[in-house]
Amino acid sequence: MRVLVVGATGGSGRATVNALLSAGHEVTAFARRPEALGVTAERLKVFQGDAMKPGDVERAVQGQDAVIVTLGITENALLVRLRGSAGTPLDVRSAGTRNVIAAMRKHGVRKLVVQTTYGVGETKGRLPLSWKLIFALLLQPQIRDTERQEREVRESGLDWVLAQPVGLTDDAKEEVFPSPVGEARGMSVSRRSVGRFLVEAAESARYIGRSVALSAA
Repeated sequence: MRVLVVGATGGSGRATVNALLSAGHEVTAFARRPEALGVTAERLKVFQGDAMKPGDVERAVQGQDAVIVTLGITENALLVRLRGSAGTPLDVRSAGTRNVIAAMRKHGVRKLVVQTTYGVGETKGRLPLSWKLIFALLLQPQIRDTERQEREVRESGLDWVLAQPVGLTDDAKEEVFPSPVGEARGMSVSRRSVGRFLVEAAESARYIGRSVALSAA
């Protein structure tokens, strides 16, 4: 399967690229700074582009079988809250995903898997109080944009899956508990396990049209 990863140089994006390669897929890693990917492989193509530019996204989407979106802001959350993002637009999730959806419709690509976050959409009411405070005080702009991103995906008409991981870590653990009903067994999960789930969601029809909470198994 030919799979495009949009946002490939973030932690989840790199984990997804590695999981796709391990599963034998042909991978296109889409990133503004390809040198930050740090991965080379025979079945890996790196596409330099900006998710905020529809033309870049359209060229990358053409010829793919599926698209996985792991867009986000990697800057310090407190600094972003105080002075805004220096390197990445605050609406990168929604606007970038909107560009992906438009390109997929144009080129007839159906399968879309998008990583958002636990605590928006269907899992908003399940968020622990401490996390609700963090969302409200520190991450409010990013959360609002993630909510817009989810609406774009749900209204896309594509074969979509929304993946909602809890707090991401760099642990080596690869077991993940996927819950289509929004259950979380804790508030941490490894990027590696999230990457593996995103690949499984792209390969399978099991979760199409579902929002899936992800926590450590």
